[in-house]
Amino acid sequence: MPTRISLIVVLSLFLLHVARAAPVPPPALPSIANFPIDAGPALHIDQETKPSRPFSVLGPRGALLGQEDGVSEAWIFPWKIFSGLRIVARMQDYDVPIEVNPQAAEIHVTPNATILTYAHANFTIRQIMFAPKDAPDGTGAIMLFQIEAIRPLTLTFSFRPVMQRMWPAPSDPEPSPEWVPTEKTAANTSGFYILHEDFPSQAAALAMPTAEPGILAPYQERAHYEPLQFVLHFDPSRDRGRLFPLLMVLGDTPQTATRDALAHSLAALDAAVPDLYAKNAAYYQSLLQTHASIATPDRRLNEAFSWAIAAIDQLRVVTPAHNGQALTAGFVGSGDSNRPGFGWFFGRDALWTLYAVNSYGDPETTRQELEFLIRRQRADGKIMHEYAQTANLVDWVSLPYEYAAADSTPLFLMAAEDYHRITGDAHFIRTHWDALNLAWKFETTHVSADGIYNNSQGTGWVESWIPSMPHQEIYLAALDQQASTAFAGLARAAGQSALADQAAARASRLGDTIEKEYFVPAADFYAFSRNPDGTTDNTATIFPSVAWWDGSYRLDHTESMFRRWASSEFSTDWGTRILSDRTSFYDPISYHQGSVWPVFTGWVSMAEYRAGHPLAGYIHLMQNANLTWSQDPGDVTELLSGKFFQVLGRSTAHQLWSSAMVISPLMRGLFGLEWNEPANTLTITPHLPAQWPGATLHNVPFGKGRLDISMQRDGANLAVRVQGTPPGFHLASATPGARQQGDVFLIPLPPVEVGVDENLPPFGSETTQPKVLEEQYQHHALTLSFAAPAGSDVSMDVRENGAPVKLAVTGAALQPADSGLQKLRIRFSPEQAAQPEAWLRKTVTLRW
Repeated sequence: MPTRISLIVVLSLFLLHVARAAPVPPPALPSIANFPIDAGPALHIDQETKPSRPFSVLGPRGALLGQEDGVSEAWIFPWKIFSGLRIVARMQDYDVPIEVNPQAAEIHVTPNATILTYAHANFTIRQIMFAPKDAPDGTGAIMLFQIEAIRPLTLTFSFRPVMQRMWPAPSDPEPSPEWVPTEKTAANTSGFYILHEDFPSQAAALAMPTAEPGILAPYQERAHYEPLQFVLHFDPSRDRGRLFPLLMVLGDTPQTATRDALAHSLAALDAAVPDLYAKNAAYYQSLLQTHASIATPDRRLNEAFSWAIAAIDQLRVVTPAHNGQALTAGFVGSGDSNRPGFGWFFGRDALWTLYAVNSYGDPETTRQELEFLIRRQRADGKIMHEYAQTANLVDWVSLPYEYAAADSTPLFLMAAEDYHRITGDAHFIRTHWDALNLAWKFETTHVSADGIYNNSQGTGWVESWIPSMPHQEIYLAALDQQASTAFAGLARAAGQSALADQAAARASRLGDTIEKEYFVPAADFYAFSRNPDGTTDNTATIFPSVAWWDGSYRLDHTESMFRRWASSEFSTDWGTRILSDRTSFYDPISYHQGSVWPVFTGWVSMAEYRAGHPLAGYIHLMQNANLTWSQDPGDVTELLSGKFFQVLGRSTAHQLWSSAMVISPLMRGLFGLEWNEPANTLTITPHLPAQWPGATLHNVPFGKGRLDISMQRDGANLAVRVQGTPPGFHLASATPGARQQGDVFLIPLPPVEVGVDENLPPFGSETTQPKVLEEQYQHHALTLSFAAPAGSDVSMDVRENGAPVKLAVTGAALQPADSGLQKLRIRFSPEQAAQPEAWLRKTVTLRW
């Protein structure tokens, strides 16, 4: 039998072994002292919250997505970390538990952060969210909670741990949560959760300094879902002036997924929060100060332009190979799925958007995007359309997404030439000549018998169509023509003059063929698509508008088509439908058969400006711009109902090309800018609204420099002055009679102009606002055609340029106004209508 002393020795050795084997608790995480929160760009949106309205906080490595009641989900790309964040408060000596989310009162949005304010009689809580531009590996976005309370308060933060990769990568169905206590101090008994996967190389950790764990069901309990919880005890006398972050880190290697590594990452992130926030604010301040901006009499339009730049920039995400960033198509909360809106890298979405990126002067983003697409170019030259954030984790080639669309290839050539015309960067073109030439060969060898690129290698635009999918859309035909012109420019930049001549000749030939094959005289409209046997689908759509996109091409038989696009047949009060509401299969809540997409509205606006319909172009431009405040604050949504002013339930709220369609029609339509840096020429053909005395553009890109362009009405002319021009630079204009006079470029103005106002209707409204169907200048006359519901009274501004004229008006009344402009008042008498809700047309002529 062992002696008493030997037992003590054995026990002591055992306890020493246990002490050595037990993990040392990680250091406790402290809360953070208040630091300046409102630093950053002055651009902001303050609105009362609407529980169903989404918000998005996006960065290159992660996102916070939710509704304005604060219920939200978190991503560290490509992992969804948690969902369904909710808060409950219990006040000392106050027996009623208070659900905090319904107390959401205000949302404050800046490009660098979003703040939700929960306001209750007993407390105020500010939820500050940002996604650092330079977030460390394994992090994505950060929440901070700033709390004020009358007396001690206990807040319980509940959420569902998810820990699953973005679709289509496989993931474990549920993570295994573990609470890891940190070192105990007098004021801190907290810890953090680890969300374990089945494999030790994948884990996430979540922490809230000073918070305790809530429910953590033991393994032996019956299977039942319980949310994870952080329980935070806030004492005003102790914690006033502190911020409580919700920290998230990810380990995706055996080295970074350990308890100690995750604890170290959390501690480093906690310490870095103030610096990361300050850098984020400085980044967006610099972004908006160093890229193009506009100064017009319309403050909201100026802000919408800047918001669109920020919204596009926020959608740049680190690529799966971690060799740069590329543009994702858009985000909205994923709900119960593992795909947050689109969330993938989209070829054609990005390529349409690069026209906006080029316009505001971000050549690095354009180069990165084009090179991202080149790295994924198919061996035969085709350009990709979709690439998931988890494409490198699955057999992506076997799935039908990457090369599903045919239009990415011509758009690739068009966007590359647009970049070249603005920057003059022929070196980039020569460096990537093989990829550009390979794309050209693909496009020109996948054609119909008429020589036009077709849908045989993927969808053009529509992914479903009644009665069947098209063989060759006018959308693709118009892109093919413009891509041919673009490739001619690219070939010249690369020193391939013979190939440039061939491409230019092809562009001319395609233009003639499209007119012959697609124009339908009986309908005075262009067909939607053409079949191999020569028959056409004559559905009236907005797709012919794409012909005006890059400024090198136009269709010939268009006046009837533009009138219809501007009318309520196509145009709602919030944008243009994809097709006529007279179509037999029109469905206003479908994806492709009747909904309103801001991208369509942008195409039509650009075409209207370039084809001499600036009033309709302005209406459509402003519809897109005003959507900046309508759903996800600061962003423009993907699609809306074609019947009522409301977004569709699955609309991606922060949509890439929707924001781009604020910038491109504004810079290239309203201001009429066309770049040709290789010829040292900037063409400017403005269409300023009649209400504006002038406007100024700052930091307009041109070559390696930036231009400031001011334009002011001066009698019968618009006086344009440009600062920052390179040697040999000159201005041009498509307006007849434009001329350089000293340091001023004079663009003749019409003697009389008419201006319209444009505002979105209340949510739920149908289309009732007047439409400007046509505007034509003749000798000493302006004829306008309008449509409006019976009983409408329409008021428009009238401006006279130059010497006063004696105006005679038919079809309307002319009245003086306090603004100095006259008012044109048009009455659509209900007595003229066959039905009470009928739309009436009226022609107004102003003669002088």
